[in-house]
Amino acid sequence: MRAFRLPSLPLATVTAIIIGVMLLLSVGMTYFGAIWYSDYLEDSIIENLPPRAAAAYRDLDNGVVPDQDSLKLLLANLNGLQEEQTDFQLQLLILTCGLLSALVCAIIGIFLARRIARPLAELTSAAEGLKSGDFSVSVAASRHATREVSSLMDTFNALAASLDSMEKRLRFNNMAVAHELRTPLTILRGSLQGMLDGVFPMDRKMISDLLVQVEGLGRIVEDLRTLSLAIGQKLVMERERTDVSQVVEAVLTSAKPMLETSTLTLETGLQPAFIAVDSPRIRQAVLALLENASRYAADGNWLRCETEQLPDESVVIRFLDRGPGFPEGLDAVATNPFWRGDPSRSRATGGTGLGLSVVQAIAVAHGGHLEFANREGGGAMVAIHLRPA
Repeated sequence: MRAFRLPSLPLATVTAIIIGVMLLLSVGMTYFGAIWYSDYLEDSIIENLPPRAAAAYRDLDNGVVPDQDSLKLLLANLNGLQEEQTDFQLQLLILTCGLLSALVCAIIGIFLARRIARPLAELTSAAEGLKSGDFSVSVAASRHATREVSSLMDTFNALAASLDSMEKRLRFNNMAVAHELRTPLTILRGSLQGMLDGVFPMDRKMISDLLVQVEGLGRIVEDLRTLSLAIGQKLVMERERTDVSQVVEAVLTSAKPMLETSTLTLETGLQPAFIAVDSPRIRQAVLALLENASRYAADGNWLRCETEQLPDESVVIRFLDRGPGFPEGLDAVATNPFWRGDPSRSRATGGTGLGLSVVQAIAVAHGGHLEFANREGGGAMVAIHLRPA
């Protein structure tokens, strides 16, 4: 059975309720204390009166008029009472009840204040852990927390989870960068040392092979720079209204030699699609997808490129192929930099492994996203969604 839980209230509402309850409690304790002591004094007075005077007092209290002699006797005895002392005792009682009620309210207020502040203390302790570098900390939800404190705790947990994810991704990226740079640097260092020692001939072919490794390093550096600009939200600086189909067509025309080398037959379905974009970045994204298709989808011998304007004024650039498709766990394709279709991460097919991450960054910088899926019957589909500025 699910436990009943009161809805969390704003801190201002909780404070107002507590203050109101405390005031009512204080006034109530003073009032009932005064009533009790008044009854006690009345009983004491009646006990000290003569029997006939006491009976007359009770008759008057019940609304009955006593006989004249009993009434005179009652008045004579009442005039002999020390009214000043009685008033002083009543005033002292009211003061005592007021102080007692204030003490009780203070104790209850301290208890409630500590209960409200307890989640904040836990949040402070977790923040100290976050400050020391432990991004796995979190704060358990409290059913006694106010709405503002609950929202703060949820925001803190989301921030801690985000920082933890960023730290893990940064650690992975550092290892991936080291892995990607190690191979070409090792080849360059070994080849240059071999030429200096006279082991390898210093001919045109050797220099050409070394130049290939240098170009690979240059691509890695440029892709990393692109991702850094995306993190700093400086990847797309200027957007102009452009027909994306013409931009894509220009890239396809310039990439024909690469596609012919990979034996891919190109089909197009380029519909006019107008939107404000950074044209150089769109060309970079389209070229990256073409390079991926040339490396990993060449066995299918078919590639189709489409552009489409959607009813909400957004634009889609779509690539379809008949290659092996994506492996299981599609989330790792664009979220993990240096992802490769080859599980062994071999460099035989070239590339830095940053292609889809760069395309994803360009799509996000245009307010869109990168969509990828496996097609029924084999092959993959990759689509760049661009939204109006």
